[in-house]
Amino acid sequence: MTQSRRHLELLAPARNADYGIAAINHGADAVYIGGPAFGARAKAENSIEDIARLVAHAHRYHAEVFVAFNTIFHDNELEAARQTVWQLYDAGVDALIVQDMGLLQMDIPPIQLHASTQTDIRTVEKAVFLDQVGFTQIVLAREMDLNTIRKVAAATSCNLEYFIHGALCVAFSGQCYISHAHTGRSANRGECSQECRLPYTLEDSQGRILAKDKHLLSMKDNDQSANLRALVDAGVSAFKIEGRYKDIAYVKNSTAYYRQLLDEILEDNPHYQRASSGRAIFSFVPQPEKTFNRSTTEYFLHGRGEDVGAFDTPKFAGEEVGRVTKVGPDYFEVETTLELHNGDGVCFFDVHKELSGMRINTVQGKRLYPNEMPADMRRNMMVYRNRDQAFMRLMEKDSAQRRIDIEMILQETPDGFALSVQDADGFMAYAQLGADKQAAEQASKAEASIRENLAKLGNTEFSTKSITLDLNSSWFLPASMINQLRRDAIAQLQATRLLGYQRPQPGKPVEPPAQYPQDTLSYLANVYNKKAREFYEAHGVKAITAAYEANEELGEVPVMITKHCLRYSFAMCPKEAKGVIGVQGTITAEPMTLISGKDRISLKFDCKRCEMHVMGKVRKPVLQMAPPQPVQFFAKRPV
Repeated sequence: MTQSRRHLELLAPARNADYGIAAINHGADAVYIGGPAFGARAKAENSIEDIARLVAHAHRYHAEVFVAFNTIFHDNELEAARQTVWQLYDAGVDALIVQDMGLLQMDIPPIQLHASTQTDIRTVEKAVFLDQVGFTQIVLAREMDLNTIRKVAAATSCNLEYFIHGALCVAFSGQCYISHAHTGRSANRGECSQECRLPYTLEDSQGRILAKDKHLLSMKDNDQSANLRALVDAGVSAFKIEGRYKDIAYVKNSTAYYRQLLDEILEDNPHYQRASSGRAIFSFVPQPEKTFNRSTTEYFLHGRGEDVGAFDTPKFAGEEVGRVTKVGPDYFEVETTLELHNGDGVCFFDVHKELSGMRINTVQGKRLYPNEMPADMRRNMMVYRNRDQAFMRLMEKDSAQRRIDIEMILQETPDGFALSVQDADGFMAYAQLGADKQAAEQASKAEASIRENLAKLGNTEFSTKSITLDLNSSWFLPASMINQLRRDAIAQLQATRLLGYQRPQPGKPVEPPAQYPQDTLSYLANVYNKKAREFYEAHGVKAITAAYEANEELGEVPVMITKHCLRYSFAMCPKEAKGVIGVQGTITAEPMTLISGKDRISLKFDCKRCEMHVMGKVRKPVLQMAPPQPVQFFAKRPV
């Protein structure tokens, strides 16, 4: 394993700069954020100025800022994309997370490129190729198991990044076109309509209804907290939390939670080190179950096991409170061991099996008075809490401080005093001040005053680990003098740290150019522009089919490819049936149908690959859509 792999990086999401700053303060080693355009979350865009503000804060702790630049580009967007990259580089961004290989054919600054999960890294061969063309970090498919991760780590030199928390896309990332097919909004262009979160009815090949109005393509949320050590051992070095659309409570809570877990690993194993500076101190106990989740799954890290679907609702139901024991005219009572609070949000599944929520105005023991009494609440219904008012109020405050330990030495000079400081990373600073030396009348009181004033680091990023007074005698030093020495030394240390920060260097492609694992590419490769086509041709690909978004001749093809399998979910998997007495040979992978309104969507099953294919074709209104208009340039750069 290379030296760079010895750093363990916690990577947190940022909807905007303020969220990113909060993530850094709560212990993130890096954050990822959308830029002014070209990110896979179109509603989470940010200005160059705001990104520069986030960069300035992150770099104080030698933490990094990555920009999600992971859409595929239309030909008339290439120049705007190139110029935006230059602006992001000038703002100090450390890396771009990209999907479109056309970017590697363009005149861009020396910035690190990370291969987005949208590049669909499911195999060792794909990982090796991306490593060889210059990506320094690759985001492995969420579906990748531990054994494959180990093989990728052994075969590559780049950093491996893996999602450990948050929402799961049901499809292999980059391989979902159902949104574009049905609405004209492409997930690969940052405009996913989340068709996977809709309710569907499932019908078997004989027309029998297996499930009605269930969210059959909606996944539980990812939770790898129990598997962090195994992932570290397998070769993962960057641990990613999903959530660029999530609220700030989610960002704070999940970042703090995984910071604590990773710190435990770092304390136990000296062979690994943290990827940034400082330690976070929290004013709350992180509890990921308190913020948005659809219940949790380990997904396929250990292979196929428990079912991964969240069929009842795509919303946040929250933690179980208890069952309703009594229903009154404006209240209900619930049997619970939880401490409930005025202002809590609770919910339940109504008689139509839809999640219905309310706010609790007043709690009187087991009796709850909601802001509006639901008409269909019944005894024995299970009630859930999806907003813990007390916890959320903690999240609304400044809930963490991040500090870098420093050691201080106060010395006397021939004409005054000097203060030297050294931080935990080895950076040093020095300040001195001329002064007449005055003997202290009370030595212990004078020393205590000096120490107290030196330790007043206020809102800086530092905290005192030790203070040494290297003095020949007990001197009286006015508070103003100590404060001036401290301010000067800390300002110099901040400047020294900033100068000492080194932006990570981009990777270098191997020579001669690496050959792509296949010489033919289908629409699944998402080649949407001439530069991407040039890239693949330069790496040995001979036949290239245009991206789904540009191809009107495909007809019915898989518009979603997923490891989630509805045959498995409903105990109709042929592999599972093998060896079961009485059913062997009676279950085959016959197609199924999803029904949504008037739409009938065919499901086909590739049992050899253990995949489900959701079939579809572009609807006629989508074919009439105009191509993307040229994007306004953000800066002028030479061609």
